[in-house]
Amino acid sequence: MADWKIRPASEADVEAVAELRAVVLRADLERLGRYDAHRVRQRLRDGFEPDHTWIIEVADGFAGCVALRPAGAAACDGPPRGETRWLEHFYLAPDLQGGGVGSAVLRELLGRCDRDGVPVRLNVLRGSPARRLYERHGFLVETEDPVDVFMARSPR
Repeated sequence: MADWKIRPASEADVEAVAELRAVVLRADLERLGRYDAHRVRQRLRDGFEPDHTWIIEVADGFAGCVALRPAGAAACDGPPRGETRWLEHFYLAPDLQGGGVGSAVLRELLGRCDRDGVPVRLNVLRGSPARRLYERHGFLVETEDPVDVFMARSPR
C-alpha cells in the first residue's frame, strides 16, 4: 500500500475534486444512463463544504478526497456527540483503487466516529464496486432506489 495522508480541504481544492469525481463516477453513471459531463462536476461544486472535507495525498500529491458531514450541519462548533455523519465524496484516483489506500482512509475516519459514538450513513450508486468496500467495513443496506443504495453503520 502506498504511503498516504489526509489534510483539510480548502476552496482551492474544488476543481481538482470535481474533475476526479467526473472520472471516478463516469462508468457507473453511464451504466445508469445518468452521465452528464457538466452536471457531474457542477453538483460537486454546488455542494462542496471544505470544513467537512479532507484531501487524500499519496507521495505528497493529490490522490482523492472524502467528506464526513454532520447530518444537518450548520453549527460552527460541530455536531453533538452521537449525531449521525454522512460519508460523502469519497473518490480515489483510479490508479490507486484496490491498493488499500481507500480502506485505510475509511478505517481512520470510522475509527474517529466509533470513538465519538457516531453512526455513519452514505449512499453509493447501484452496481458500484465501492459497495463491497463499504460492506467490508460494516455498512448495511437500509434502502435502495433505481439509482442509489443507502447504507448505514453503527459505532463499534
